[in-house]
Amino acid sequence: MDLLEATGYFFALFIGLSLGLTGAGGAILTVPIMVYLVGIDPVTSTAYSLFVVGSTASVGAIRNYRKGFTDVKIALSFGLPSFIVIYLVRRYLIGFIPEELFSIVGYTLTKDAMIMLLFAGLMLVSARRMIRSGKQKQKADSVTKHDYAQLRLIIQGVLVGLVSGLLGAGGGFLIVPALVLLAGLPMKKAIGTSLLIIAFNALIGFTGDLSQRTIDWLFLLPFTAIAVSGIFIGMRWADKVDGARLKKGFGYFVLAIAFVMILTEAFL
Repeated sequence: MDLLEATGYFFALFIGLSLGLTGAGGAILTVPIMVYLVGIDPVTSTAYSLFVVGSTASVGAIRNYRKGFTDVKIALSFGLPSFIVIYLVRRYLIGFIPEELFSIVGYTLTKDAMIMLLFAGLMLVSARRMIRSGKQKQKADSVTKHDYAQLRLIIQGVLVGLVSGLLGAGGGFLIVPALVLLAGLPMKKAIGTSLLIIAFNALIGFTGDLSQRTIDWLFLLPFTAIAVSGIFIGMRWADKVDGARLKKGFGYFVLAIAFVMILTEAFL
């Protein structure tokens, strides 16, 4: 094991700690860690990320279900179109994307670079939400259901499946607002329900990769186990830290990583 790979395992613990302390956000670092530290190609990294995200979200989903913060019926209603889309994206669409998309002024946009640039964009959006949530509390309980809420939930589920399938991310920043605004769930229940959706989403998406590529279980299982152990450590510390301030600080960290990724992929 070289130094970069060892550092990757260290950051796996950091992923779990951030999830345990703040309840969200940490798993979005999985793909950059695997690509830039461990040296795994972006497409395979998105597949591995789905397994890590699914496993870590399962821990949170079980915890919230036991506390009564999960609406299984809405999870299935939102999740079913998302499950189908993410599986189809991983099983078929990823393989159809050409290795080189286009060239302009001496710059060639490759499939790997596109994935990392899109992922950096996803990190920017996620970082913005983390920073804003650290500044103000969201008013969720006063929200009422909109017209055509069920149709909008289905459309949002399809969008989440597409984003998660392409980038290997959980999509919680899309799921939680949809559950609050369209399904009328209070914030705590929306978060718990979103974790259940993310867990099934990611693990179902990962099954679409099983026949497409060889999985390095000797790397993936220890990495995931370290991340999950970090969640339990983080949850034990959660009551001793200011979660809002920590989430805001982590948001700025994710923001910085996203800009570095954009510079690396677009100009280096």
